[in-house]
Amino acid sequence: MPIYEYQCKACGHRLEKLQKISADPLTDCPSCEAPELNRLVSAAGFRLAGGGWYETDFKTGGSKKNLAGDSSSSNSSSSGGDAAA
Repeated sequence: MPIYEYQCKACGHRLEKLQKISADPLTDCPSCEAPELNRLVSAAGFRLAGGGWYETDFKTGGSKKNLAGDSSSSNSSSSGGDAAA
């Protein structure tokens, strides 16, 4: 389910709401209760659930593992700044 971002035209209150794609957009502001809530166009948001969904994905075998606690993979990705430029 996507996370939608809303802003009230009346009071400026902003919020995020986890909703089904088929759900109707929200209209009433939870802060001032005015029917002035508009959905904003923003980057798609999503939520990853679970603690180890990636642990078995893309393993190359042997001693190389794609684990969250592996400090060598996080160090190599953060130190390669000039490769992305």
